Order: sequence, then C-alpha cells, then structure tokens
Amino acid sequence: MEKYVYIDGKKYRRGYTTGSTATGAAKAAAFMALSKENIDIIQIDTPKGIRLDLNVENQEVGQGYAVASVKKDGGDDKDATHKLDIFAKVTINNTGNINIDGGVGVGRVTKKGLNIPIGNAAINKVPMKMIEKEVREVIGDLGADVLVYIPRGEEIAKKTFNPRLGIEGGISIIGTTGIVEPMSEEGWKKSLSIELGMKSEQGIKNIILVPGNHGENFVKDVLNIDSNYVVRTSNFVGYMIKEAERFGFEKILMVGHLGKFVKLAGGIFHTHSKMADCRMEILITHLALMGADISILNDIYNCPTTEAAIDIISENGYEKVYDIIANKGREKILQRLDNDIEVEIMIFSMELDTLGKSTGADNLLEVFR
Repeated sequence: MEKYVYIDGKKYRRGYTTGSTATGAAKAAAFMALSKENIDIIQIDTPKGIRLDLNVENQEVGQGYAVASVKKDGGDDKDATHKLDIFAKVTINNTGNINIDGGVGVGRVTKKGLNIPIGNAAINKVPMKMIEKEVREVIGDLGADVLVYIPRGEEIAKKTFNPRLGIEGGISIIGTTGIVEPMSEEGWKKSLSIELGMKSEQGIKNIILVPGNHGENFVKDVLNIDSNYVVRTSNFVGYMIKEAERFGFEKILMVGHLGKFVKLAGGIFHTHSKMADCRMEILITHLALMGADISILNDIYNCPTTEAAIDIISENGYEKVYDIIANKGREKILQRLDNDIEVEIMIFSMELDTLGKSTGADNLLEVFR
C-alpha cells in the first residue's frame, strides 16, 4: 500500500478500516485452524485494490479452531477505534458454508435503516464479503464458523455514532474500500446521512437539523422537543439539507448558534471557518441596511467572535437583525432545494438564549410538539 497521501501540501498516513482489520483476523485464524501453526503476518486484498500485510497477534490454536487478532490502524485519520484489537475465532466444519457473526463488543442492530436486519451483528455488507472471500481462499471447499469479537468494543462504542444509530453493545465492522483515507470528510458525511435515512425508515417526515451538541441541547432543554427528531449536520449543512431532500422529508427546522447560522445568510453551506468565514461581514452588512452607525459597525467588525458582537448589538437595540439573518438564511436554503419543502430557522447564543427566528418558525415548532 502507498502509505502516504498529500493533502494541501501536507503528508498524511493512510490506515485501514475495521472491516479490513476483522478480515485479517479471520483469515489468519482460518489459516491457523487448518495448519495448527501460528502465523505472524497475514495478507488480504481490499476493495480499493490495495493489498495489506497485517500483523497478527494473540494467536491461539485449538482442536479444529483458532483465534487471532489484528490491531486497527486509522493512519492519520484516527478515531475511537484506532489501535483497537479486533479478534476472530474460526471453527472449521464440513458443511461447505461460511457463517459469520459478531460476538462480544460487536454491536447489534436495533433499528431500521442500516441495510442490516434488526437483531443481526453490525457487520456491513462489504466487510462481510471481504471476510467470506478471504476465509474461502484459505479453507477451499470446507466450511467455517467465523465469530468476530472485540473485548473493548462496548466501551469504545460510547465514543462513536453507534448509540444514535440504534447499534447497541459494541462497534460496527465497516468500510467500503478497506482503506482509511486521511482527513476524509466523505466518511463523516455518510455517517451523518445514515442517521437521516434511519429516521426516514422509521416513518418520520419532519426533521430538526442541528450542527452539534449545543443545538441538540437547545432543542431538548429549551424547546422541550423529543430529540428523536434531531439529526446533526456538523459543518456539512448544505450536504445534509440535500440529503434530507433526497430522503423525502417534508418539513425541516434548522436550529443553530449564531456563529454557524449567520453564514447561511451569506449562502455559505460548509460552515467550517477554514472553508469560509465572513461572519462579521454578514452581520455588519445587515446592520448597515438597518441604519446602524459606522462606529457600531466598526466595533462589531473587530469582534473576535459573534458572542462578543451580541453584547454590542443588544446595547444599541438592533436585536431584530437576528430575525433578518434567519429569514435570509431560509431564503438561501430554499434556493438550494429543488422540491417544495418547508424550512424554518432558529438562532441561539452560547447561553442557549433564543436570538432570532424565521417568520414561520413558531408554527413549525408546533409540528414537533
């Protein structure tokens, strides 16, 4: 594998997915069960066309079975599963079939929308095929029972999206290419979209989109709305709006902090500051249109954060600017959508005080109550 890629002139190391890790452990255990000998390195192919040489640990050979583990390596795109030991126990039989299941530390699916039947182990389709292919390569026409398990999986799962997705008791065995690409936004975006798809599968037609924890807390603690309606967008607001449209949601309430949502009024739909900022420029534009004095505009322009700007806006009686910004953000979102979807926006401060809202936000709130 080409171990490094260059992004924005910087060098980053690639890694491999939990799917590749589990596949390596299963193939090594299959080899050991047949040969009755330990193996230290196992080679597997990935869907991306990259061949991996994986170090094998925790070898155990028994009567007709073997156990092996491989350590997950996320490269420079580390997540909660980085350096996690993923085990596989392979028991050889004469059925000709390969049966794959998850044990301790591999989550179980409890909700619709993941393309895995409820009650099954959270092993996605691609890793399932990888394991079957690589084990078959070792055992030929024989059969095998493959049990993937992760001693620390349940503990690590609490740091992942799994509890939100209805995956209980452990982590997921995932990966569409087998390779972790550093700084990959695509994987992050897809994981957020999965939750939207699950809500749709559950029959939910109206959704609340929030950037993160603060938005979710505002919905639950201030608006007193069931968090089952809430899905996070992170910084990928534009992507998630289009995904909500694709899944057929009829009404979207967007709830976020001023620092993120002021950008929507400027048509900025990726809200990370490295992509675009213009928070103060957008604020002072709308304040200028309201007739704010140049000294006020200068003070706000030089504020380090929108929270600092809130105090100046309040002191000078221009709080109406937040409603204007919410309505402008709504207008920009509707321009982005192809279908007739009701969209409203609510904006709050770090103190979780409501600052502003678009014209129909109060009416839409009642739909969720």
